[in-house]
Amino acid sequence: MKFIDPRIDFAFKKIFGSESAKDLLVSFLESLLGLEGDRRIAELTILDPFLVPKIRELKYSILDVRCRDHRGVSYIVEMQIQRVAAFLKRIQYNAAKAYVSQVERGEEYPKLNQVIAITITDFILFNGFNHCVSRHESREIITGQSYLQEILHFFVELPKFQKSLDELDGILDQWIYFIKYAGSLQEVPAKLNAEPFRHAFEMAMVANMSAEELELYEKAGIAIADARGAVELARKEGEQKGRQEGEQLGEQKGKADTLLRLLQRRFGQVSGPIKEKVTEASLEQLEVWTDRILDAKSIDDVFMT
Repeated sequence: MKFIDPRIDFAFKKIFGSESAKDLLVSFLESLLGLEGDRRIAELTILDPFLVPKIRELKYSILDVRCRDHRGVSYIVEMQIQRVAAFLKRIQYNAAKAYVSQVERGEEYPKLNQVIAITITDFILFNGFNHCVSRHESREIITGQSYLQEILHFFVELPKFQKSLDELDGILDQWIYFIKYAGSLQEVPAKLNAEPFRHAFEMAMVANMSAEELELYEKAGIAIADARGAVELARKEGEQKGRQEGEQLGEQKGKADTLLRLLQRRFGQVSGPIKEKVTEASLEQLEVWTDRILDAKSIDDVFMT
């Protein structure tokens, strides 16, 4: 068996954003948010369901999963495989936009409901801690109390999740394992061979995808590989440029030091302005000045224009 990789945005939306698989999204949300008892999600409405024709039209737009539960709480669930410019600002903007768009101009603010933004990243976003799941909210800095909870942010950083199958503890661990590793599995692990994960693997089976879905999935994978290749190429070029610039700076400093020593031996103490002029000169100019030392009758002759 072969499964699509849930880390690719197209695959993530197919698995968690399909009307026929709302049970998967409900299970993931409840496990992540710790919803139990009467706080569990009784009903879920997917606001932008997975539709292949629509996704083909979107091309390179963000493919997130948007839904609302029976209490009116809105969720934005996004899978991000690579870091982009102003990533955190974009996430906060989208959450704020989802919050204010709930009411039209002139309507009453009590109609506003909580918005919860859930972002899953395939890269480390926060370097200040090692746990892979984090919750971010506004708090009063002295008391530590949280009074502003209308917009909450949850992050799942996949590289920080290092548990093996035997170490999985609870449904949330199982979901994170599925998202991170399903694309590399050849069969359904015994520990995940029960609902809702059996259903998740069925949604992720390549054999169950249409030709059109496979085409879009492959294109999404190629686009990600190309983007990662471009980033790696830019990194290598940057490193090479840095080495070249470092070598050039080292050569420039060496020639400047040599010229200053020669000037001091030939003409005595070198003034501060001349030292500054030499240290800031280009390699070409340093070579010209060095060639003049033997014939120069004074230090001014060395630097004549």
